Amino acid sequence: MRIGFTLKPDKTDAAALLAELVTWLTAAGHTPVLCADDHAALPGLPPVEVVPDEQFAAAIDFAVVLGGDGTMLRACRLVTDDTDAARSKPVLGVNMGQLGFLTGFLVSEAKAGITAAVEGKLAVQSRMRLRVSLVRPNSDPLVKFALNDAVIHQGAMARLVDLSAAIDDAFVSAYRADGLIVATPTGSTAYNMAAGGPIVLPGQDAMVMTPICSHALTNRPLVFAATSVLRLTLPQSHRGVLLTVDGQWAQSFLAGDTVEITRAATPFQLLSPFKNHFDILREKLHWGMRSTTK
Repeated sequence: MRIGFTLKPDKTDAAALLAELVTWLTAAGHTPVLCADDHAALPGLPPVEVVPDEQFAAAIDFAVVLGGDGTMLRACRLVTDDTDAARSKPVLGVNMGQLGFLTGFLVSEAKAGITAAVEGKLAVQSRMRLRVSLVRPNSDPLVKFALNDAVIHQGAMARLVDLSAAIDDAFVSAYRADGLIVATPTGSTAYNMAAGGPIVLPGQDAMVMTPICSHALTNRPLVFAATSVLRLTLPQSHRGVLLTVDGQWAQSFLAGDTVEITRAATPFQLLSPFKNHFDILREKLHWGMRSTTK
C-alpha cells in the first residue's frame, strides 16, 4: 500500500517519528510517499518516493499527518479534489501539536492506527468544507476552500468593521465588530470557540457565523443550514480589512466586494481515531475535571 506523509519539517520529533515509520513500513512491503518540498527539508531520511504537491493525492492510498491541526489543514488541501470526491484520499492524524482536535491519534498509537487503516478497519468521517468566493466588480471570482473557517477582520489596526450579512438573499443583520467568523462544524472548536461561538458536532450539515467582539451586545452567533448561501458585504469603505481562509490565505476585502460562502461539493475524508468525538472534547477541553488549586 502507498502511504503519504505530511509534517512540519522544522519539528525534530516529527522528523524522528517519520524516519521510524518509513523504515517500519518499507520493511512491511509498503511504499512511503513524501512531497518534494517536505523531502528537501528532511536530510538523512530513509528512502521514500518523492512527488510534487499536485501529484501527491494520486500517488497514495491514504495520508498520515504528523503534527497539529495546522498541518492537517495543509494535508486537506493536498488530498482533497475540489471537483471530484472520488479522487480525494483520507487522512489519519497523529497529534504532535497542541490541542489537536483533528489529529486524533497519540504518538504511541501511530503504528496501531496506520495498521488499522491499512487493514481497512478505520471508519472514514466526511467533514464538510466551505466554498469561499470573493466577488469583485470587473474581476473573476477568487474561490478558496476551508475546512475550518473563513474570517473577515481588521488586519493591522484595532478598529471596528461594519459588515452586512444576508442568507439566501434574506437580510440578517448589520454587524459592527472586530470581525466575523464563518465556521464549519469541524472549525467550530477553533477560532469560533475562542470567540464564544457554539461547538457544532461534525456530522451536522450546518455553518455557524460568530461576530468577534461585537459592538452590539445583542449580536449572537447564528447556526444555519450548510446548503444556504451567506453573502457578506462592506456597506462603507474601510482600510485594511482582510478575508482569511483557514488562517493560511488572505486577501483584501474592499467596499463593493461580496464574499459568498456555502458548503463545498467535496468533503474532507478523515480516518476515525480510536475514540469518539465526545472523548476528544472531554480530553482537549477538560470537561468534568475539577481544579486542584486551593
